[in-house]
Amino acid sequence: MSKKLVLQGPGVDQAALARIAALAAPARTTELHAHALRCDGVDFTPELKAAVDAAAFAAGVDAAFVDAHLTLADFGLVAMDMDSTLITIECIDEIADMQGLKPQVSAITEAAMRGELDFAESLQRRVALLEGLPVEALGRVYDERLRISPGGEAMLDAVRAAGLKTLLVSGGFTFFTERLRTRLALDYTHANVLEAEGGVLTGRVAGGIVDAGEKMRTVQRTCAELGIPTRRAIVMGDGANDLNMMGVSGLSVAFRAKPVVRAQASVALNFSGLDGLLAILG
Repeated sequence: MSKKLVLQGPGVDQAALARIAALAAPARTTELHAHALRCDGVDFTPELKAAVDAAAFAAGVDAAFVDAHLTLADFGLVAMDMDSTLITIECIDEIADMQGLKPQVSAITEAAMRGELDFAESLQRRVALLEGLPVEALGRVYDERLRISPGGEAMLDAVRAAGLKTLLVSGGFTFFTERLRTRLALDYTHANVLEAEGGVLTGRVAGGIVDAGEKMRTVQRTCAELGIPTRRAIVMGDGANDLNMMGVSGLSVAFRAKPVVRAQASVALNFSGLDGLLAILG
């Protein structure tokens, strides 16, 4: 089966990319930019992928095998996880830091993202630790600590220009997704609601929890609203909670993700920014 292979890595030169490309014996190569190389006419096998992936990872390079003619125009939606995907932080960990509880909450977050804990249960445990925190602390997290992941804004600009819609679906909180919706001109958002009374958090989530199943259903609902099959969705995530929605997509992208997610995704961006998607589907 013939595929294209895209190799890219920040700070990696064309000579280093060419050495990895040689493993795939491509029919031709094209320099996409200073740090990216496309290889066309690659005879794909699982064994070849394993060899290229290993060499690429060791060199700080992202290697993506995709169908030869696949472009952004084949898709209608980009769906993204928020924490540690579209943004660089885990919001709940930073909120907990305001209570002096970041180590305890971060440990639960990490276990949940590795798939070792049920997400809904882990979220309830973490949110319970936030009881009594003033709501204004959320604003401090947004203003002082939240940053867009490298390449995020360039990626969003490009997918919008190509006519795709955008969805931010998160096991995090609406306080952040709604602000990002306005800031980044996102089309759709869905997340959990932190319950508050009298200006302080109650330690509970209001309404249903956006877990792995709800994330998947959100992608499905959004695609249905757009009148497209889910195979025309690109889904980007980093943790086990993202695997269900990634599984219904046409292209799943593991962004600086846990090993369990990298192993199941269509492609992985371990070193590049989110705009690495553009080289893959250029």
